[in-house]
Amino acid sequence: MGNVTVFEATLFDYNGVLVDDEEIHFEAFAEVLRGQDVEVSREAYWKEYLGYDDVGGFEAMLRDAGRSVSRKEIDELVEAKKPVYLRLAGSDLSTFPDAAKVFAARAAAGPVVIVSGALRDEIELGLDVLGVRDLVLGIVAAEDTAQSKPDPDGYRQGIAMLNQASSRDVREGTLVIEDSVSGIEAAKSAGLYCAAVAHSYDASALTAAGADFVTDKLGELTEEKLQDLYQQRCTRS
Repeated sequence: MGNVTVFEATLFDYNGVLVDDEEIHFEAFAEVLRGQDVEVSREAYWKEYLGYDDVGGFEAMLRDAGRSVSRKEIDELVEAKKPVYLRLAGSDLSTFPDAAKVFAARAAAGPVVIVSGALRDEIELGLDVLGVRDLVLGIVAAEDTAQSKPDPDGYRQGIAMLNQASSRDVREGTLVIEDSVSGIEAAKSAGLYCAAVAHSYDASALTAAGADFVTDKLGELTEEKLQDLYQQRCTRS
């Protein structure tokens, strides 16, 4: 790890880490699915479908409703959901406390990439709301991966972006910040250190999924705390 004393690059998840938009996603899914005569309850969404990208979410919800649809039809539903989400989020997108502050501090420490199952337009909207869009090196969005998390492809693409920008392998000095079980599994499958925030899942579930560190709130990931975590990792290595 050389002379680095803190995580020198960061891969941020988006939904559930920076923006609190799962209720908006539920409402958008529900609105589109009502056009298919399919009803999904709020309880079922939070219990069964949290963490899916749009393709995986529609596939799972329709499958559980006993419906068999083609990938073309799924893609059409994803396109139908996009303007619904943007309409709802445009007037009521909540961000987590200290999200912009933590993001800016991480960007000051080194390059930052977003790795998310959200669509690119959704991510760019949230970054604009946070006022941090100019601080992002790159985005790996749902359109960029064939499989959603827990598949590690998104994080592998994120590392490739960081390596290209740094002209060297920064994997060992990279921090992932996640909030979901599937996201943690993806990060660990890609061989990355993962800190998790218990915004969406219980801390015990995040620990069981393999998170290296779990905290209740994003704002608790101060640069001082991250330096401590980095040194602990170096000691264990």
